[in-house]
Amino acid sequence: MAFACALAVAGCAGDDESSSDLAFVSSRDGDYAVFVMAANGGGERRLTEGDELNEGESPFFQIEPAWSADGTKIAFVSGRSGSADIFVMEADGSGTRRLTATKQNDSHPTWEPSGERIAFARDGEIYVVDAAGGGERKISDVLVEESEPSWSPDGDWIAYVRRTPGTAIQNVWVMRADGSGRRALTRQDGRAFTPAWSPDSARIVYATNAETDKTYELFTVGLDGKGLRRVAPTAGDNFEPSWSPDGSRIAYQEAGAIFTVELGGGDVEKLSDGANNDSSPAWNPQPPSE
Repeated sequence: MAFACALAVAGCAGDDESSSDLAFVSSRDGDYAVFVMAANGGGERRLTEGDELNEGESPFFQIEPAWSADGTKIAFVSGRSGSADIFVMEADGSGTRRLTATKQNDSHPTWEPSGERIAFARDGEIYVVDAAGGGERKISDVLVEESEPSWSPDGDWIAYVRRTPGTAIQNVWVMRADGSGRRALTRQDGRAFTPAWSPDSARIVYATNAETDKTYELFTVGLDGKGLRRVAPTAGDNFEPSWSPDGSRIAYQEAGAIFTVELGGGDVEKLSDGANNDSSPAWNPQPPSE
């Protein structure tokens, strides 16, 4: 990987290593669980614990953390009851409650900025559900496969991935929260994954192999579909980007480790060890360190 890389692990100096700046997933303990850490990689600690489960439930996996806009809650996916469902917990890992309960598999929760609703994907469709429970409704196009929703910080749009029927090609689209106003932002020939918004709702970062056919790189694109830019050159696959609340950096996963890159050609910082199999970094919109 052609960049300057500085390893920062728990115990290294930082502004506040007890801060929950980034949520992420790790299987370092043998099961997939949600952790948090400071923006410098310090203070890693687990939030989801097996002893929080009800009798007869299995930890199996707990993945895809997503912060509420006020930083007080985290939605995530768990298969503890068999199928993958959406759960919500407090930011300290307490008060876990189940939000969806079907035999289908749910994924990629994302909060409406008001905290009233959560969008998520279910077997190629996108749904919205009240964060308090109930009111579940489908907003996707039933004729195509749509997934990986991401709600804009201003609340106006949901970005998502849409697969071209009959092909493996996937592009980034946006729609209103009621499913209206659909339009494509990218028109590439590769596969796009996990769109995520800049804090000003002006740009979207996503992973794609459209430029190389092999390596997945991070690109950003404007809400108008213009200004396509590569985030940083890489020799490895970059996935699951998340924008910092000040807009200066993007966190992502590569080869089982969490990295951040400073936009505009800045250095890349490695926050965790690839041996821990870390993934799904999600930046807290309201980090305690601020």
